[in-house]
Amino acid sequence: MCGIIGYIGSKPANEVIFDGLTRLEYRGYDSAGIAVVDKHKIHVRKDIGKLRNIRKLLLDEFESTSSIGIGHTRWATHGRPSAFNAHPHGDCHDSIMVAHNGIIENFMKLRRELAASGHTFKSETDSEVLAHLIEASYQGDLKQAVLQAVKSVEGAYAIAVIHKDHPDKIICARKESPLIVGLGKGENFVASDVTAILQYTRQVVYLDNFEGAEVSREGIKFFNADGNDVEKKSVQIDWNPVAAEKGGFSHFMLKEIFEQPQVIRNTIGGRTSEEEGKIYLEELKLTGPDIYRTQRIVMVACGTAYYAGCVGKYLLESLVRIPVECDLASEFRYRSPLVDANTLVIAISQSGETADTLAAVKEARKRGAKVLGIVNAKESSLTREVDGLVYIHAGPEIGVASTKAYIAMLTALTLLALMLGKIRSVLTPEYVQEKIRELKILPQQIERVLDRKDAIRDIAATCLDARSFLYLGRGFNYPTALEGALKLKEISYIHAEAYAAGEMKHGPIALIDHEMPVMAIVTESDVYDKTISNLKEVQARSGRLLAIATEGDHEITSLTEHVIEVPRVSDIFSPIINVVPLQLFAYYVADLRGLDVDQPRNLAKSVTVE
Repeated sequence: MCGIIGYIGSKPANEVIFDGLTRLEYRGYDSAGIAVVDKHKIHVRKDIGKLRNIRKLLLDEFESTSSIGIGHTRWATHGRPSAFNAHPHGDCHDSIMVAHNGIIENFMKLRRELAASGHTFKSETDSEVLAHLIEASYQGDLKQAVLQAVKSVEGAYAIAVIHKDHPDKIICARKESPLIVGLGKGENFVASDVTAILQYTRQVVYLDNFEGAEVSREGIKFFNADGNDVEKKSVQIDWNPVAAEKGGFSHFMLKEIFEQPQVIRNTIGGRTSEEEGKIYLEELKLTGPDIYRTQRIVMVACGTAYYAGCVGKYLLESLVRIPVECDLASEFRYRSPLVDANTLVIAISQSGETADTLAAVKEARKRGAKVLGIVNAKESSLTREVDGLVYIHAGPEIGVASTKAYIAMLTALTLLALMLGKIRSVLTPEYVQEKIRELKILPQQIERVLDRKDAIRDIAATCLDARSFLYLGRGFNYPTALEGALKLKEISYIHAEAYAAGEMKHGPIALIDHEMPVMAIVTESDVYDKTISNLKEVQARSGRLLAIATEGDHEITSLTEHVIEVPRVSDIFSPIINVVPLQLFAYYVADLRGLDVDQPRNLAKSVTVE
């Protein structure tokens, strides 16, 4: 996703910053910019496009040789990709410049308040609010102004701030979004990722939540949310450049699993109003009559995206009360599908280039249906074929087996279901408010699951010799079982299949014995007791039972060999949190078997042929 770099030293800042931004390109972006302080004036250059295409603007024709500045690569979340939405962002007089990663959840409220007090905004972004908040608090002390500004902010942020009257310092701070400070000789750095500064220094300090730093040429002063000094220890980075891109993780897949809390924040960002119980999906382009005319929804997708669509079926039928079908895109176009002007077809694709999904979309449009795309890759083919869009903001996904894109798809589908349910008067504003609140704390709950990675690894180590796996789930988590089984077979090459738990007795029960591991998703739900009954049938046949269960569930421990606990959430959010331990389980099984996790055999990231 977005990248930040700040520099203060003796070299031309724009050259150092441009070099750092190029090393962050793998994160994905649609615009970039650099701001420097020179003779009590700020020079800013920014534009849309790849760095190689705007190099002349940012590097060759830069009007200053200043040795202090900040830079940013942006992946649009609030506002379309454009020069005026690119970072860094300034205040009313361009005295202050801010580069920001993260999501300001209450930016609309803050923006209204700032505009009412006379502030003028130049962009559509949430990030610009920070520059104006700092301006409103500034009385000569930049550090104090930053501290005062972030107290008003709800959400996640990593920021680097410069001021025209302070050519000797960069102020940075973070909450949730990562930020580091790099230590050099006569020069120092701020960055969102070690990759950006590794060619200049390997000595870095990781800022913790609610911490910041005043970075000068001579040294760095660290402080907490109250502005009090804190002591921080630096660490020596020994990664090579490839390892740096992986953030120190052994594989991209593991890194991407750990990025999922932030992916949820990015996908939610700026799209909810908890106060009003509203969801905003600006690219949707569905009118009121379109929504009310819809009598049926058809999901079309392939692979992991198809399983996301299966979760979407449960969500939309439950929250919107419209009948939903899920169709494999590769089958849809060849069976003369019954869709018309009263049908909404939702096409889901991470890459936006999946050939079967694109063919299904063309077939649906030919038959008169409205088509909505849920997609990660902007400017992809799918975005040009559909009537409306919901971008998922997962960022580039390097691992072939999809993880964070799946989580983002589920998040987007949840937002869509809540919005449509509210518009069609199935859901009350109070219900939507409650679910928005729950959705906003879901990233922290997923982080608690990620903290159990060592325990999940130990469980995975007991299953390395398994020849076949059975995954069971019911209700909202039958698709979770499907996705969990897919992940295991994709990267570990162990045969795995998933069944709705109630269907187990109709065939798969014949396979169960002491050598057959059975992974059950049995978190709290309306079908909990039914699922427990199914699991007792596994136990009675000496099956090796593993379970994903809600924290504090003591009944399940008497049935299972191993339990992975997850925090308690509403049933509609359970597919999002329950898939995380299944991703980790599949990852560790494959890794412990010594396999190529990021590039499993015979698979491609984007399937562009039918």
